[in-house]
Amino acid sequence: MERSPALSDHPRRPTTRSVSTPVRARDARIDAFRGLALIMILIDHMPGNPWEALTIRNIGFSDAAEAFFIMSGIAAGIAYSPAIIRWLNHDPRLWDAVGPMWKRAWKLYTVHILLTVVAIALYAWAAEMFLREEFRIVHNLGILFDRPGPAMIGMVTLGYQIGYVNILPTYMVLLIIGPMVIAAGLYAPRLTILAAFALWLFAGATQLNLPNNPGGGGWFFNPFTWQFIFVIGLVIGISHRTNSRFFPLSPLMFKIALGFLIFAFAWRYMPVLGPFMNHKMSQLGALGAPANIVTHDKSMLALPRLLHAVALVYVLASLPVVSRICAHRAAAPLRLMGRQGLLVFGLGTAIALFGQILMVIEPHVMWLPWVLPVVGAGLCYGAAVIADTAKHQFHGKAKGQTFSTGAPVSIT
Repeated sequence: MERSPALSDHPRRPTTRSVSTPVRARDARIDAFRGLALIMILIDHMPGNPWEALTIRNIGFSDAAEAFFIMSGIAAGIAYSPAIIRWLNHDPRLWDAVGPMWKRAWKLYTVHILLTVVAIALYAWAAEMFLREEFRIVHNLGILFDRPGPAMIGMVTLGYQIGYVNILPTYMVLLIIGPMVIAAGLYAPRLTILAAFALWLFAGATQLNLPNNPGGGGWFFNPFTWQFIFVIGLVIGISHRTNSRFFPLSPLMFKIALGFLIFAFAWRYMPVLGPFMNHKMSQLGALGAPANIVTHDKSMLALPRLLHAVALVYVLASLPVVSRICAHRAAAPLRLMGRQGLLVFGLGTAIALFGQILMVIEPHVMWLPWVLPVVGAGLCYGAAVIADTAKHQFHGKAKGQTFSTGAPVSIT
C-alpha cells in the first residue's frame, strides 16, 4: 500500500503538509464511470427492455448499485478529506469538517422524499387512469394505501421505502458517519478497511439491519453491509487526493482480479460450473457460514457481488487505455452527466418509473422498450447540459477544475 508522504512521516497524526497536497486535475474516469453507472441504473430500472443486456450485471454478479456506492465513496474521499485533515491539524472549526458531508446528506434526504412522492403520484395516477389496481401494490406501495398514517410517518423517518427508490437512504447514513470514517482512514487506512470488513461479516452472520416500519423486515440496501464497499471507496479517494494509490499497481494483483472476473462470468453462464459452485456455497451455509458469504443476496452485499465489484474497479483502474477513453471528447456526455449526478439520478429514476408504467400498459408495442431508455438517457443528458450551463453562467467556467477546495461533488 502506498501512503502519502505526510501520513507516512507522521503515522499518528496528519500534519499541515498533508493539507498542501499538489493540485490535480479532475479525474475523468470518476465522472465518466458515474455517468455510465447512472445510465445503467436508468436502463435496469425499466425491466424487460433489450438494453439490459448491455449493462454491467450481465458480465458477473455486481451491477450499477455497487458502482454507485464505490464511486460515491471515492468522490467523497477526494472531496471531503482536506477539511477533515485541517480539523485533525487542530483547526477548531469542527463544523467546517463535518458540515459539508452532513449538508450533503440532508440534500439527499430531500431528494429521496421528493422521489418517493413522485413515485407514489405516478403509480396512483396510473391505477386511477388505467383502472389497474396492481399499480397500488407494486414496489411495496400496498402498505401506503392500506395504512397511510404509519406509512407517511415511516416515509419521513426512512422506515418505509418504495422499491426502486431506496438507494439514497443508505447513502445518507454513510455520509453522516463519513467524517469519522475519513478521520480513521487518514490515521490507519488498513485498520479502517479491516473494521469495515468485520462489520460486514458480523451483519451477515447476525442479519443485522435497520428495520422497516411499517411492513417489517429491513432496509433493502443494508447499511451495515453496504458500508464496506463505500469505505473501500473512501480510502481509495483519500489516497487519490494525495496523489497515491491505496491498492498499488501489481501484475500479480491484476492477474488475480482479471482471473476472478473471468471465473465469475463462467460461474454465471457455464451449465456445469454454476450449479456446482452454488451447491458448494449451500453446503457451506448448512455448516453455519454467514449468509453474505454463501449467497448472492444483493441486500447483504454478498461476497460474490463484493469481490466482482472490487475486482472490476481494480482492473479498470490499472489500464491506461481506460483513462484515455474516459478523457476522450466522445465520453464528454458521460462526464457531464457524472458531474451532474444527483440531478441525473433523480430525473432518471422518475423517467424509469414512468417507463415501467408505460411498458405494463402497452405490452404489445414492440418498439416501446427500445425507445424508452434511449429517450430517458437523452432527457437526462439535456437536463445535465442545462444545469451545467446555468452553473457556468452564475459562477464562470474555471478551466482545469480541481478538487483542491474540498467542495462536495455529485453522487453517482
